[in-house]
Amino acid sequence: MPIYLDHAATTPTDPRVVDAMLPYLTEHFGNPSSIHASGRRARQALDEARETVARILGAQPREVVFTSGGSEADNLAIKGAAWAASARGRHIVTSGVEHKAVLHTCQVLERQGFEVTYVGVDRLGRVDPEAVRAAITERTTVVSIVYGQNEVGTLQPIADIGGICRERGVLFHTDAVQAAVSQPLDVDRLGVDLLSLSGHKLYGPKGIGALFVRRGTSLLPQLQGGAQERQRRAGTENVAGAVAFAVALSLVHDDVAARDRQNGREADLRDGLIDRLLTLPGVALSGDPDRRLPNNASFLIDGVDGADLVAALDLAGVETSTGSACASGSTDPSHVLLAMGVGPDRARGALRLTIGRDTTDGEVKAAGEIIVDCLARLRGDRIALQATASA
Repeated sequence: MPIYLDHAATTPTDPRVVDAMLPYLTEHFGNPSSIHASGRRARQALDEARETVARILGAQPREVVFTSGGSEADNLAIKGAAWAASARGRHIVTSGVEHKAVLHTCQVLERQGFEVTYVGVDRLGRVDPEAVRAAITERTTVVSIVYGQNEVGTLQPIADIGGICRERGVLFHTDAVQAAVSQPLDVDRLGVDLLSLSGHKLYGPKGIGALFVRRGTSLLPQLQGGAQERQRRAGTENVAGAVAFAVALSLVHDDVAARDRQNGREADLRDGLIDRLLTLPGVALSGDPDRRLPNNASFLIDGVDGADLVAALDLAGVETSTGSACASGSTDPSHVLLAMGVGPDRARGALRLTIGRDTTDGEVKAAGEIIVDCLARLRGDRIALQATASA
């Protein structure tokens, strides 16, 4: 079995989640919009799933919209809110380190006549709340800042930014897809009006996500065809997916002490990887060393192409990535690293290692040695010789 260190791309579905969703793929197959018994049973399951998600978010069930995943939730939040408020203004504020689901959505809106301000970040990938404050104008209607950056792991000061948006009367959205498996999600404490989630990042299935929409927030639907999800997202609901999503979310957040213990365990394993790789010449940590996702260890490695290293590691039995799975196949350097001030050549030497629930200490130690070996073979002795010569 390979050593899987790519949990930021996707997580294995928890068996308890699979058990919960299976009945809604077999005997309880009704359409929740049907009024007969099978439909009512499906509707009950959907309502219960919505109530569970709302409870964990500190929200009301009517404020939860089920989607096909995080990307759809981001699209619905930003496009829906921006268009609904377009008569008041057509200005959006976001950052240069957002997921492509946010950045591409903003780019589409720019082509449709909206203005977007992309606030900068520091070398650790952090957004300054005061930069957001300075970017907001009288025409601003939506601010969108990621909770936990999916490539370099940096956690953003979401509550501080939320407070600024509330003061200025601007809607605040956060993409919490990557952060949801480890960070608190109370929407009032975070100060958010819109929050995106995805099932397969927190040990649920692919193809299901959710969007929190604070009561009173106007949203223009992006799908037409039915009155589902309180007329905010047309289409027959994915009942099995919603049930699975609710169970996955509750397994993470119902026992806060257990979640914190798991975060601590993953952080210890992460730090072991970081310590091992930073002993090598030409290797640097990317992202905030302290305020980062507990399972994320991301690096800049001189003298090697990250894609070549990932391929070599795959052959050696370690599954990793260079960054976002949504950018897989691109030869361009990471937009996140470029926004952090990393040069294009160095940005191509990115490696992301992300730990999960079942990752063991033995796997981390073995992976560390395999990475060292693969890196030495790919780089030859060039970096070591340079380090020796400069010593």
